[in-house]
Amino acid sequence: MKLLSELLPHVPGIVDSSAVKADPVITASVVEDNRKVQPGGIFVARSGQSFDGHAYIPAAVQQGAVVIVGERSLAEVACSVPYVQVADGGIALAYLAAARLDFPARKLVMIGVTGTDGKTTTSNLIYSILKEAGIKAGMISTVSAVLGDEEMDTGLHVTTPTSPEVQGYLDRMVQSGLTHCVLEATSHGLAQHRVAACDFDVAVVTNIQHEHLDFHGTWENYRDAKASLFRSLMQGVRKTQVPDKLAVINLDDSLSAEFLLSIPADHQFCYALGEQPGLYTFAHEIHYGPAATYLVANVDNQTLAVESALVGEFNVSNMLAAMTATHGLGISLQAIKSGIEKVQGIPGRMERIDEGQDFLAIVDFAHTPNALCRALEAARLMIAPAGRVIVVFGCAGLRDPEKRVMMGHIAAQLADLTVITAEDPRTESLEEIMATTAAACVRKGCVEGDTFWRVPDRGEAIFKAVKMARSGDIVLSCGKGHEQSMCFGEVEYPWDDRQAMRAALRGSPLGTLPTSSL
Repeated sequence: MKLLSELLPHVPGIVDSSAVKADPVITASVVEDNRKVQPGGIFVARSGQSFDGHAYIPAAVQQGAVVIVGERSLAEVACSVPYVQVADGGIALAYLAAARLDFPARKLVMIGVTGTDGKTTTSNLIYSILKEAGIKAGMISTVSAVLGDEEMDTGLHVTTPTSPEVQGYLDRMVQSGLTHCVLEATSHGLAQHRVAACDFDVAVVTNIQHEHLDFHGTWENYRDAKASLFRSLMQGVRKTQVPDKLAVINLDDSLSAEFLLSIPADHQFCYALGEQPGLYTFAHEIHYGPAATYLVANVDNQTLAVESALVGEFNVSNMLAAMTATHGLGISLQAIKSGIEKVQGIPGRMERIDEGQDFLAIVDFAHTPNALCRALEAARLMIAPAGRVIVVFGCAGLRDPEKRVMMGHIAAQLADLTVITAEDPRTESLEEIMATTAAACVRKGCVEGDTFWRVPDRGEAIFKAVKMARSGDIVLSCGKGHEQSMCFGEVEYPWDDRQAMRAALRGSPLGTLPTSSL
């Protein structure tokens, strides 16, 4: 329990707290969803893109909130309990949640991983290395939260958990005796301050590519959201267990590297696939096999050889990022080697599905132009020269429409056969989304009914791809990965690409989506 007077000094951007005439005891959590308010808690009202939390203040008070924090002035809201006006509700939410739990991130070595593609894989690699080094580590990714012996799902669709959830996970890590945390930070999570008050010690970027412009508006805004992780390094509390702040930057990613290098850090360690001046880590030799990647890397002028079950050039880059971050923290090369080799796969990331077929079947999360390109390039490396790459993918509704054309072009250029299908159309017309991608394929020389097809139902689309596959081919279903639902209209329907691929390989399509009844 905390008094309100113990929490408010930690909240940046307080505009007016003159309405606070009492000092209530905070006995419950800080929330921004009035439906989750518990008696004795704090409700933070924010002006969002689709709703205004200030309208729910009376309901929050009725449910037992003893303090309201909002972005509007007291004169503009109806509030019968202590009210605090702040400049940014998202920042206030994060710092209130952290302060209520005595800032758990300050008791942990915090490693943040951001980027358009490769965040989850890089986070898992770092986590595995930490464990192999004998470090008690936790991880918060867009797939799950690993809190010592406990693992929890973090959501149906990929995003960073809310700031109270993040702080709750961190507190549980501290209570479990963990010393390090790897936290995957999405651009939405960074822009909405969900990882504020996390006091990062290490910031890692995989790449910054074309994505989420529907939310951020411009590529510069998107880049700046990612860069905020790096800006937070020197603003965070310095800790005795790791006194220096470390930035890990991908020098191959020209769109972001120069910009990120301009942001101060105690140490800036760069990595790249090929040798360049000033690199901390680079690939000396790379050999791609159908089931493994053989890598010899130079890490801080030392040689490290690993054999990884992760395939493709993009995963080599992810491994180099993990090597740089962990060795920068002083972890031995032997632990790094063992940690990387322990990772046999990441759920929904180039995940093999085997039902005894004589061709490869893969489910991957690739839902951006860059990720689709990398996945198709990796697929080509996994098959014999005579084998064909057959890809199934779609483009999400209410998301950046430009990538529908870009992904159509990429599939046309890198796949032999393409099946265009649904991927979370939401309230947009699925037919119109597919038509845009199909037109892009045609402009690159593809012929509908010969080299590409439109199949609205995703289960039928995967089944069609499997039926076309011959011995030595690879069928790659991209876009959903580990996710457990697909959105049509405003409804989330249960869906798992891995189950759909298994059903198709066994001889029938998985028909659980509304398109299957059209």
